[in-house]
Amino acid sequence: MERRKFLKGAALGGAAAAAGGLAAPAVAQARKTMTIVSTWPRDFPGLGISAQRLAQRITDLSEGRIVTEYFAAGERVGAFDSFDEVASGNAQAYIGADYYWKGKHPALAYFTAVPFGMTYTEHTAWMKYAGGNELMDKVKGEFGLKGLLAGNTGCQMGGWFNKEIETADDLKGLKMRIPGLGGDVMAKLGASPVSLPGGQIYENLVSGAIEATEWVGPYNDYFMKFYEAAKYYYYPGMHEPGAALSLTMNASWWGSLTDWERQVITAAAYEEHANSMDEVNALNGEYLSKMINENGVVLKEFSDEIYESFAEAAAEVFEETRAHSELTREVDDSFQKALREIGAWMKISDVAYSQKRNRALGI
Repeated sequence: MERRKFLKGAALGGAAAAAGGLAAPAVAQARKTMTIVSTWPRDFPGLGISAQRLAQRITDLSEGRIVTEYFAAGERVGAFDSFDEVASGNAQAYIGADYYWKGKHPALAYFTAVPFGMTYTEHTAWMKYAGGNELMDKVKGEFGLKGLLAGNTGCQMGGWFNKEIETADDLKGLKMRIPGLGGDVMAKLGASPVSLPGGQIYENLVSGAIEATEWVGPYNDYFMKFYEAAKYYYYPGMHEPGAALSLTMNASWWGSLTDWERQVITAAAYEEHANSMDEVNALNGEYLSKMINENGVVLKEFSDEIYESFAEAAAEVFEETRAHSELTREVDDSFQKALREIGAWMKISDVAYSQKRNRALGI
């Protein structure tokens, strides 16, 4: 009697535990292959390692029911060919930054970062709870794609320059690697924006083909060795205040998955979204100190005058972007509304606290 009662209770407890977590299917399923292409080189510090970690996590979390095949940039297709590879169905997913493909639809930029946009905390809130994910589905759906948040770099640095930038006039004629709408802002100020995948930036900076570049932040940038060609490291970046990365899948393939498989992939993507941000926050300070103290990097802050010029140019860029289509206007309306509502709260919470704490502690 007691043994039967125990077994019955154990079974009920197990069912309750399964209901509260990501319970595996009761019936064994055939393994599915998920081919993933990426915009980052293999073993690339920060971004590349994050993408590889996500690919492996999907296999691990699914207990091998979804077997990922990961191809870094150039191993299957070029970095900027990832979008078409997945939209065509030749691969099941890509990991990358959606603003690389703003030429296909400018609204894609909002799901990575736009000038004077949202920080990591604000952007994630918009995406998950204020309509961003639904709008991403509408935009990517036009290309037969389904996207998920899968990483963030946090507030990026303003970039590496081979000369001091004292006024906005110093940007005129400057050849700078900077993608997305941030590149459009620089163009308004007379610079010549260039779009290059990460693996090609260093050689172009060293050769003089470009005179400046933005990338990410100290942890990622340290390994790129940009300081060998450009000593001036400017902050803060207006172009990517919280650049989100995505795991984007072929929509037909996504639709063929079971609900459990979709939950597994979503859980892995959201886990890496947080992990990548935690990683750069933990390491950026350490690597900034290394570059300043060991490599002679000169840290500079953009002046208020330059930032005001950025803002004026950004306003023009947004007007032109909104003119693209009704869907782009819908995305921008939602984004700007969330920026102001969430930003107003952040102003009297996280931002206000950080400023007072740093002042009190002398940070």
